[in-house]
Amino acid sequence: MKFTDHLWNEALPVYNKIQEHPFNQEMMAGTLPVEKFKFYIYQDSLYLAEFAKALATAGTKAGTSQELLDFLQFAQNAIIVERILHESYFKEYVIDFDGGKAPGCFAYTNYLLSTAAYESYEVSVAALLPCFWIYKKIGDYIYANQASPNPYQNWIDAYAGEEFAASVEKALSICNNLADQASETVRGKMTEAYLNASKLEYVFWDSAYQLENWKV
Repeated sequence: MKFTDHLWNEALPVYNKIQEHPFNQEMMAGTLPVEKFKFYIYQDSLYLAEFAKALATAGTKAGTSQELLDFLQFAQNAIIVERILHESYFKEYVIDFDGGKAPGCFAYTNYLLSTAAYESYEVSVAALLPCFWIYKKIGDYIYANQASPNPYQNWIDAYAGEEFAASVEKALSICNNLADQASETVRGKMTEAYLNASKLEYVFWDSAYQLENWKV
């Protein structure tokens, strides 16, 4: 069994909660309130800027120049490719929020940045993986079951698309190769990091659905 199969099995209850979350169920049905989608897109734009930094930071620890290039490419995609989609939504929905990160976004980005900065390369890769893999799984799930027409078609197409799938497969391959060479202790830390980030994926979607703000 591949190490990533182990990760998927360990975090499957979390993924199921994400798939069942009203945000994703209502997006699939095309009934998600637009204000919640606008909140999500704004928070995601803030998230991606920090995700790119975490990717680049993790890449500096890579053992090969090819993996360094891979992570720099991931970071570039996070900034350029996905932001193009966000910029189109910012115009379409007239998104002009300036409130900064909601608690969910703040927690997730700071976890990824601190992990990329202070943990090993192996653990950093495992922590960054859910943003690739879970988004791809959710994108495919919604694409296969969506109502048509769907007002959120561009978002669905982006995460169910072949270009994103190629990045996901590359990230999975890197994680598996690292795990194959790692000690049981390191593999345990990789599993913990993957689980933590998976839980924060749920927190991020729930934050958008709740239009979360700081209570103090």
